[in-house]
Amino acid sequence: MQFLLAFIVVGPLVGAVAALLPAPPGLKGKSPGQAVLRHGVTVTGAILLAAIVLALGFDRDHPSKMQATTDIKWIPTLNVRIHLGIDGISLPLLVLTALLTFLCALYSYFKMPSGPSPKAFVALLLVLESGTLATFAVLDLLLFFLAFEMVLIPMYFLIARWGGSEGVARSASDRGGSRETGGRQAAAWKFILYTLLGSVVMLLGLLLIGLKTGTFDMVALATDNGRGMTTSVQVIAVLAIGIGLAVKTPMWPLHSWLPDAHTAAPTVGSVLLAGVLLKMGTYGFVRIVLPIAPDGMHRFAPYLAAFAVAGIIYGSLACLALAKRGNKGDLKRLIAYSSVGHMGFVLLGIASMTPTGVNGALFANIAHGLITGLLFFLVGALKDRYGTADLDTLSGATGAALYGRAPRLGGLLAFAAVASLGLPGLAGFWGEMLSMFGAFDPADGLSRPAFLTFVAVAAVGTLLTAAYLLVVVRRVCMGTPGAQPQEPRLVDVQGYEVASWSPLVALTVLAGLWPAVLLGLTDPAVHKLLAGGKS
Repeated sequence: MQFLLAFIVVGPLVGAVAALLPAPPGLKGKSPGQAVLRHGVTVTGAILLAAIVLALGFDRDHPSKMQATTDIKWIPTLNVRIHLGIDGISLPLLVLTALLTFLCALYSYFKMPSGPSPKAFVALLLVLESGTLATFAVLDLLLFFLAFEMVLIPMYFLIARWGGSEGVARSASDRGGSRETGGRQAAAWKFILYTLLGSVVMLLGLLLIGLKTGTFDMVALATDNGRGMTTSVQVIAVLAIGIGLAVKTPMWPLHSWLPDAHTAAPTVGSVLLAGVLLKMGTYGFVRIVLPIAPDGMHRFAPYLAAFAVAGIIYGSLACLALAKRGNKGDLKRLIAYSSVGHMGFVLLGIASMTPTGVNGALFANIAHGLITGLLFFLVGALKDRYGTADLDTLSGATGAALYGRAPRLGGLLAFAAVASLGLPGLAGFWGEMLSMFGAFDPADGLSRPAFLTFVAVAAVGTLLTAAYLLVVVRRVCMGTPGAQPQEPRLVDVQGYEVASWSPLVALTVLAGLWPAVLLGLTDPAVHKLLAGGKS
């Protein structure tokens, strides 16, 4: 178990280095590009297999206990250690990351995004995987920061070099290059500047905790439960760390980098950005802020909840505006704004500081990764077939009804949409419901009237979410009323798409029908976390 976790974290880095080396003659296949893409599938598949074996070997009777731990001295003068471990909170995120990265590598093998060398693409994808896996596995604050930052450069290049920015390019200036290139580079710069500035502030908060307590060990700090810091120190630490995490989440109004980044990113970049990278911010709130600085979190919880529900309403209204006929809304941009709303429910559950709310937030994290990952895969397929993700074009007067032209693709899009709006029986339902239940009766000391107001606003957000997603399904899948279906029919779902999307569909149904699969892991760990390390 200990070796497996270390292999899961380090393996993609070794694979990234190997991807840059010349392929052996017997493995080149039709071309060196095909060989390196196959290498990416092999490495990410091995990491996924190791993650599944790790999950099968996980002691489900004690999910609150750190398992598969490694603890080695690294920088003795700063008391920084290479400390790895997983519990019921981090294990689902670890497996989700390994799964989505493998599916992206598999999809790219058959549908490589246009851009520079496949070698660089595969290497960046593997470095990105290593950074995200390390974020969920490390138990040292400084290692967490390094892993948190490790993903920025790969994602920047995936957007800037392999992205396609039809929605962003309309507002981008064209100096010495194509409008598309200018748009995706502007989106990439916006992504990295926002996240780097937030990370600098977060680092100050992490250093403050380490200096005041004498340790960066997250397990020891969670067990201490803030007793080694005064309330004022905790407030400053939560403010600094919270800003950095809120940018990555993203929390309104620090979200503006997200729509441009999603619109410009290639399909697999959007899948990983929504499915994995956004979870790093909310995971930081649960793993660091809640247990290590509970008094500071208690002070900021009402404000966090207020920003969360503002994001729910804002994201939903933005999606409704994009879905309206004649607004030239980009479907990728719409799904990006929907993530602002969905992650608002996650933040609301965390702000309640209750086991029910935090469990809901963790469940919603996983559900969002599965469903939104599937949505971005589907929109990428639509863009490949139509040449655009513009909603007015997809549902224009030509009668481009997806049900009539590619019924399986239309059915999958409708499935993902109703899962995203929270249909009972699918994964999207439980997380948002539990988050609101937690906020309905928040932790002691938090204003219940205020949180009841937040719950009421969030409930309105669920109605708005259903409204814009149903509008999207009606427009894209049914086309313009009265228009005749256009011939010839589109290419429907292909074999490699079935292989890439089926696991997400199956897990969305499984988590919706059997939520205990996740809640049985997270609930004991959350209770221990909120109780100051006591089971």
